[in-house]
This record gives sequence, structure tokens and C-alpha cells, in this order.
Amino acid sequence: MKLEMPHNLVLMFALMTFSLVLTWVLPSGTFEMAPNDQGQTVVVPGTYTETATKEYLSPLSLFTVVPRALADAQGIIFFVLLIGGSIRVIRETGAIDAFLGGLLERFGDRPKWLLLSMMFTFAMASATIGVAEEYIPFAIILVSLCVAMRLDAIAAIGTLVVGYGIGYGVAFMNPFTLVVAQNVAGLSPLSGFEYRLALVVPFLAVGFHHVWGYVKRIQRDPSASLMAGVVSGESHAEHAYPAMNTTRRWVLGVTVLALLVLIGGIAWQGWFLVELGALFLILAIVTGLIARQGINNTATIFAKGAAELTSTALLIGFARSIALLLEDGVVLHTVVNALASPLALLGAELAAVGMLIIQSGLNFFIPSGSGQAFVAMPLMAPIGDLVGVSRQISVLAFQFGDGLMNMIVPTNPVLMGILGLAGIPYARWFRFIAPLMLKLLALAAVAMVVAVWIGYS
Repeated sequence: MKLEMPHNLVLMFALMTFSLVLTWVLPSGTFEMAPNDQGQTVVVPGTYTETATKEYLSPLSLFTVVPRALADAQGIIFFVLLIGGSIRVIRETGAIDAFLGGLLERFGDRPKWLLLSMMFTFAMASATIGVAEEYIPFAIILVSLCVAMRLDAIAAIGTLVVGYGIGYGVAFMNPFTLVVAQNVAGLSPLSGFEYRLALVVPFLAVGFHHVWGYVKRIQRDPSASLMAGVVSGESHAEHAYPAMNTTRRWVLGVTVLALLVLIGGIAWQGWFLVELGALFLILAIVTGLIARQGINNTATIFAKGAAELTSTALLIGFARSIALLLEDGVVLHTVVNALASPLALLGAELAAVGMLIIQSGLNFFIPSGSGQAFVAMPLMAPIGDLVGVSRQISVLAFQFGDGLMNMIVPTNPVLMGILGLAGIPYARWFRFIAPLMLKLLALAAVAMVVAVWIGYS
């Protein structure tokens, strides 16, 4: 009997069940939390204590946690729904398809350079201004473009997610992870950027080599696609692209303007999901007016686009449920303490690699980069001091663990949202990304050892 790949929601529920079991078998415990010199509430090293009594979560928690998680993740969920509605309104005008047709005419015979330039752009945006959730709107467009080039959804999302993950992993300016971690560790903001900048090229080279190797494989043999047998909204059949006209040029113009406003808002005004969601809502309205779709018709199209992403919204909520269960069971700090304690027994090089491994594991339980910084860095920095690992190296371990693992951990709501939009089952994605993760983590381990040898600080 042929085994059927589990739906992403089924996989998420299985991980939720595993997390619930962890709350039963692990002792409950907490670290003391206190404000640091910058006024941020962080873990106090050496204060871990097990709680006197242990509360066992009811099996019903598997179900009651989901509505709470949906509420907790409401910002990104509503952002995804607004994007879905907005993109559907834009696509209904034919502007995106006309644009894709133009790209294919120009780059259709040179997909290598198109994919490389896109991956580099995604990496640089993540490395500098910390773009993550903002990439979600690009998923559908990238899939359409790659399918038109006789590729598949995994090639498209591989270009996006690998660029985004490596950008976070070697970030040299990211205010949401690097600057926060350096602040917690007592380092000057953006210090040590030269070494991180030097790592960009080798990490991107490994990432693109993996993605392009997959592309060449499915170009030679389309049946080798990891999406074979997966039913999705996209088709490899011939598609006639509409011609570009004045209305579609105006639609593309306001879309590009909206993206420029998005970048400026993030960089200089501190915009996040609320402002970005409002921007896409305005874009949908303006697009409807330009294309003369009519008020009622625009609303109908927008609602259909949002409805198509309901399963993606649920997926994000289920992913958040895993962390909430661990927090409710008071075992999150237990996991952190158990992972961090053995490092004090190792030499500098092994301790540096051990930090990388631990931070990578922590990303499953704490997918938020800044959240992980507040929990892990107050522990890792003093341990590093004890074993001869500089605090800059401790921050580098945090960056690698957070950024690279974002590409594979199913508790990352951004990843699961992108996979949901692209119609990629997580099991298929895992088969694609797992070999790359081994390569990147090996390269990261080498980078950690070299950092110790050169006295990176």
C-alpha cells in the first residue's frame, strides 16, 4: 500500500502532541528574569530551579491551545489574508501575468541568472533590514514565474527561503536579531561586521549551488520533481500571457510604488505587520479603481483571494501552538538549561561548535529570533566567557542557529505560511532542504572554529 504524505496540518498536530508529551516527562523549571542595563527583561544565568509542584497539562490542551495560538499569531495571520486578497485583485487585472510573460521573453533561456539575482536580493534584504514576513507576498508570484520556466514550486520557494535564511544567518546589520543579541551580550551594535560580511559569499554559494543543482535535475528529468503527484493550483501546461497595456502598466506602477513605500516604512518608520497589512489593503482598492473593476466586484475578488489562504492561516496558528504548549507546561527553560549546561566542560573550539548546535536546536522551541536572543544570550555569553569563546562568537552562534534553522523548522510561522501559499507539503520541502542544512551547518561549524582561531571579538 502506498503511503500518503501527511497534510501540513496533520504534521503540525503531531508535533503539538510531541510537545504535550514533553511537558509530561520533563521537570518544570524556570530561570529568574531581570532587566539588564538596557532595560530588557532577560534570563539570569545560574538561577534555574525546578518548580516545587508540577502541573500536568490536560490532553484537551491540544485543542484549547489552537484558538489561543491563532489569537497570539493574529498579526501575521491577518497580514497573510490581506496579502491574499490584494494579490488576487492585482492578478485579476492580468498585470502580473503580463509582467511574467515579459520576464520570460527576456530571461526564459537564462533562469540561472534570474534565480541567482533574486536569491542575492532576498539575502541582502534579510541581512540588512531584517525582512521576513514581508516576503510572503512574493511566494505566489515566484511560483508562477518558475512554473512558467518549466520548473516547480520548490525551485521557486527554495530561491526565496534559502536567500532569506542565509541572510538572517550571516546578517551584518539586522536590527531584529543581530543588534538585539549584541545588546543583550553587552556588545556595541553592528560590531564585528567585517567577518560576518566575509561569510556572505561562501554561504550564498553553497545555498545557490544546492538550489541550482535541483533545478538542473528537474530540467533533465521533470519526473524527478519533488512536487510530482502533488495537486496544486499551478499547471505546467502552456499558458498564454496577456499583452502589456496602459492599465496593466499603471497597476504594476502602483504595485512597485507600494513595495518602495513598504521598504521605506520598514527601514525608516519602523513599520511592521499592522502598517504593512494596511498598505496592501490600500493597494487592492487603488488597483480596483485603476482597472475599473467596480466596487462590488473588487470586494468579491478580494474576499476570494483571502479565502484561498485560510489553510495557510490555520497552519500559522498550529505552528504557534507548539511553543505555547511548552510555555504552558513550564518546560521551555528546562530545555534551555539542559542544552546549555554541558558547554562549560568543553574547550573553546568544541564549545563554539556546541553553541551552534544548541542554538540550532533552540530554534525549534523558540522560532522568534529576538525572543531566542533574550532567553539564550544571557546564558551563552557567560558560558563563552568561561571557556574562552568571545561574546561576538556567541552572537555568531545565535545568528547561525536562528537564521539557518528558519529554513527547516516547522515551528517557524513564516516558513509554514510560505509553504502553504505555494502548496508545498512540508514532507516534500524537508526532502529538499535537509541535505542543504547539513552542508550549511558544517560550513557554519568551520566558521565558528575559524572565529576562535582568529580571536574574533
